[in-house]
Amino acid sequence: MAAAEEHNRPLFDGLSNVSVADNIPVEGEITIPVPSQSQDDDSSTLDEPVKDTIMRDVKAVGKKFVHVLFPKKSSALLRDWDLWGPLILCVSLALMLQGGSTNSKKDDGGPQFAEVFVIIWFGAVVITLNSKLLGGTLSFFQSLCVLGYCIMPLTVAMVVCRLIFLGSSGKVGFAFRFVVVVTSFGWSTFASTAFLADSQPPNRKALAVYPIFLFYFVIGWMVLTFVPSSK
Repeated sequence: MAAAEEHNRPLFDGLSNVSVADNIPVEGEITIPVPSQSQDDDSSTLDEPVKDTIMRDVKAVGKKFVHVLFPKKSSALLRDWDLWGPLILCVSLALMLQGGSTNSKKDDGGPQFAEVFVIIWFGAVVITLNSKLLGGTLSFFQSLCVLGYCIMPLTVAMVVCRLIFLGSSGKVGFAFRFVVVVTSFGWSTFASTAFLADSQPPNRKALAVYPIFLFYFVIGWMVLTFVPSSK
């Protein structure tokens, strides 16, 4: 019987005796939190002027050249990789090597340009694949970026050799060119290994460095043996 009376009692019976204290706020504002702008939105370049985009890329390429001139264990060259610098260096070197004495009987230096271009990029790809097969931790394009940017000392050596030919082409000139090319070859090899050697297992570093040595040796040999065609 008591259970039946309890069941028939109104649901909100007893709430009329509840009092609300005066110091308890019973009204306020409902605000919807606005999410803060993410870092990705701040770094968006969709609305950036083309001039600013180009200048930012040029500065990034210039910083990578500085890393090659002063090689140190830095992740900047590996983290922000690009192929603009290697492409510029490859084209510049191929253009300067075009029209040598070995190609003087030809009317067009195009094949020689293509040969230099293919040797550089094919060699970089082979070294990268070798590095990956040996268990390297760098990605394919990171390795290409490092190998391409480290051609810069040999490209500078080619410019110096061109200038030496304007003054002297005898034994003295060859001696100067030899010193410049050997120094640039050592610099390119040292700079590339400073970035790539640590990505290899300790017991396989020699197998990874040896193809790099041959790669820059071939490019240095092309620079050293270059003789302008006499017209």
